[in-house]
Amino acid sequence: MNQPYTPPGIAAPLVHRHWLADAAPKAAPVLATSTVLILARLWNANGAEHSIGDAAVMGVLAAGAAYAGSKLATGENGDGTAAAIGFTAAGTMAFAGVAAYTDSLPLPLLLWSVATVLSYILAVRHWRTDRRDTVTYERATIDRRETQRHVETVEVIRARAAVEAAQAGGQYATALAAALTSRAALPGFDPAALTTAGLPELPATGSK
Repeated sequence: MNQPYTPPGIAAPLVHRHWLADAAPKAAPVLATSTVLILARLWNANGAEHSIGDAAVMGVLAAGAAYAGSKLATGENGDGTAAAIGFTAAGTMAFAGVAAYTDSLPLPLLLWSVATVLSYILAVRHWRTDRRDTVTYERATIDRRETQRHVETVEVIRARAAVEAAQAGGQYATALAAALTSRAALPGFDPAALTTAGLPELPATGSK
């Protein structure tokens, strides 16, 4: 199985998803429609076949769900997700009612195939949107990490340069102090001659 691509400089994820975790959402629509078909046929075998009352109940429930979905889809406070749930429930109840009422199997199978295809059409749109959002988030995360790494690199270089400059200054001061100390120990040393020559003066080291 191909491993996910990891951009340079970005650590690979520690936990990889199992292939079943990726395949389960893809099988959800067909599992849902198949479950409805199986339950409807069990209902058919237990008294729903040619039962006007049972068919009427499912028809009323389907109409109510469709009405609720249409109301949720319109208006200023319309909610697309809730409307989709309402229409899905209406289609499911209508499918279950027909599959439970009819005695032959071809019509329920036809409705099952249509419902499955429609479910995958809606699911593919959702998967594309989810994938697009995921890719956008991953790219934004990579950009933030690269920017952070760049800032950290610049700050590290700047800190090292400051440390090296401080070390160089300290070494120069130490060397100068050692040189002047050695010179002062020689015979005939005249401190006034240093001042006259314009050499730098050492800071006072004595306590005030």
